[in-house]
Amino acid sequence: MIEARHLRVLRAVATTGSFSAAARELGCTQPAVSQQMKALESSAGTPLLIRTGREMRLTQAGEALVRHATGILAGLTAAEEEVAAIAGLRAGRVRLVSFPSGSSTLVPTALAALRAAHPGTRVSLVDAEPPRSVEMLREGDCDVALAFHYGGTAAGPGGPDGEWSDLVVRPLLADRLVGLVPEGHPLAGEDTVGIGELADDPWIAGCPRCRRQLVEVCEDAGFTPRIDFATDDYPAVIGLVGAGLGVAVLPELALESVRPGGARTVAVEPAVRRQIVALTLPDLARVPAVAATLDQLERAAGR
Repeated sequence: MIEARHLRVLRAVATTGSFSAAARELGCTQPAVSQQMKALESSAGTPLLIRTGREMRLTQAGEALVRHATGILAGLTAAEEEVAAIAGLRAGRVRLVSFPSGSSTLVPTALAALRAAHPGTRVSLVDAEPPRSVEMLREGDCDVALAFHYGGTAAGPGGPDGEWSDLVVRPLLADRLVGLVPEGHPLAGEDTVGIGELADDPWIAGCPRCRRQLVEVCEDAGFTPRIDFATDDYPAVIGLVGAGLGVAVLPELALESVRPGGARTVAVEPAVRRQIVALTLPDLARVPAVAATLDQLERAAGR
């Protein structure tokens, strides 16, 4: 195998015309240059230099190798500089995927702080709900996935049923679900409402994972919710409730960036929280730009 250090020696010999001059240029001894040239010729399997008295010239193979060495060494230098920039957070990119309420709340704060601290790091953002966002991470389509699961801390660091056991899981916050009822609803003025008190109301449900959680909570309270509408769009859920078409439960995070016109929020018992986490692959967690992004997401969640 041809080594880069041997190519540097060959180029120095070709440029200076002798081992001794190449040694002076490279800051080493003449025997060291001679040994490295022997090693390079052994790797190449053919002579690269012709020595006639004090003169030294390249063979055809030597000329070809020097010609390629220039581009190879230039490419290696560029690669070393780029890797050093990425390692030092002067460059790099992170592909982030997040569920919509995270994209509108946690992500802007985190990315603004990341840009201020490391302006050379670029981050792209795509919206996707779990489990699709987690699939994208495993398929190599993103570097960090903002996701959530229900079930509280009892679900463990690997997520519910250990579904994230192969990933690095950075817990961010516990996001409580709140009730949303029309302004004219009989319970609109209450501070806290038992979810069973909403058993006779039509419901507006959210994403599939949220919808499944809603049904489980309602069934634990002794009823099956009548879901008239289902949408992944939180502003649409709020609009439907505000129009008097039903009631809903939404994460507090989803209400931060949307004004619930025509609707009132109420605390719901029993309390239900979804755990917000940032996920990445173990190897990616060691990439400086990815680690910095995880840190900023954690800081944003602790605001």
